[in-house]
Amino acid sequence: MKILFIHQNFPGQFKHLAPALAAAGHECTALTLKVKEQSTWRGVRVMPYALPERRVQQVHPWLIDLDTKVTRGEACWRAARVLADEGYAPDLILAHHGWGESMFLRDLWPGARMALYCELYHQAGYPHLDFDPEFASEEPEVQPLRIRLKNLGNHLHFPVAEAGLSPTEFQADTFPPEFRNRITVCHDGIDTGWSAPKPDVKVTLKGHAPFTRETEVITFINRNLEPYRGYHVFMRALPDLLRARPDARVIIIGGDETSYGSAPPKGRTWKQIFREEVADRMMPDDWRRVHFLGRIPHEDFTRILQLSRVHVYLTYPFVLSWSLMEAMSCGAAIVASDTAPVREVITDGETGLLVDFFDRQTLVRRVCELLDDEEARARLGAAARKSMIEKYDLETICLPRQMAWVNEIMETPLVT
Repeated sequence: MKILFIHQNFPGQFKHLAPALAAAGHECTALTLKVKEQSTWRGVRVMPYALPERRVQQVHPWLIDLDTKVTRGEACWRAARVLADEGYAPDLILAHHGWGESMFLRDLWPGARMALYCELYHQAGYPHLDFDPEFASEEPEVQPLRIRLKNLGNHLHFPVAEAGLSPTEFQADTFPPEFRNRITVCHDGIDTGWSAPKPDVKVTLKGHAPFTRETEVITFINRNLEPYRGYHVFMRALPDLLRARPDARVIIIGGDETSYGSAPPKGRTWKQIFREEVADRMMPDDWRRVHFLGRIPHEDFTRILQLSRVHVYLTYPFVLSWSLMEAMSCGAAIVASDTAPVREVITDGETGLLVDFFDRQTLVRRVCELLDDEEARARLGAAARKSMIEKYDLETICLPRQMAWVNEIMETPLVT
């Protein structure tokens, strides 16, 4: 088959599926904003598309999201049209449609099947909105109206897509019935051979002696440090945690940008804001035991997880982070928020410990309980890894399911 991948940051969620399909003999091409020149990546021809310069124009604030998606959709369509003029016609389009790029591609290739990576459908009710009252909208009655328009990109794709793929039941269930019955739930997959325990792991941070499994290391990791991922909750718990654990080292990994939710005040970062908020509760030497690493290469990231004695993961009811599942695969003892979809992968007391997202005191207590109980850490970590291998392993579970899903799509009648 000729398969066209659409992802503004390719490979993204297709990093395993795309090369597997290429290795199976399919002709795979990708259109993405990530590259400037044509290249080949693991058997996939990667083609650039670029966004045009835009004149400043007036648009209703609720329509900014759609305006951005249409801009991306048009730019991607123009790049695709060049391919079509050269005689290229895909049998299947696999698209992460969240940025709107694939919006017009069935107009260009009406005979191609399309399948969507369904990351999230925005819902107007609790807990999708106003889960965290600290960051509630100043006009809560307006939010459902704005959210309804934010889903226009989804609805423009539903009539032209044969199928969808979601990594968790929670994410799939956010989609309305008109498309939910076309969505298959299958996680992207965890490389449990790579993300695995390493008892002799050593990590050296600048100015410090090497950390080993004998070091009392607590980890907190997200792509960006922001409220959607509980950074404010963790930071507010940090002074009490350090006071209770005088020998602990806390490693925090994450960037300063905003992935989800509202941006911080201009010129500031969430990292700065909450670090400053707790400064008066920190002892002079406390900051020496807190290590902000920013974003680091995946190899280093894995070594930090292998080092972790207790890993803390907090999130709003939202998209599940790969980092949590990689930590579980590394055999880390987890303390996580009792929110969806965390409950899909962690059973309290069996594969980790769950706490109320907002309950800082219980968070500190449960972390300390694990730090004091080597047997519990070993039991929870082993069970967490076992669940990753049995349910989410890349090579034996998830990738074969995704490959079968692709074959099923080609047997599905075209949407007309």
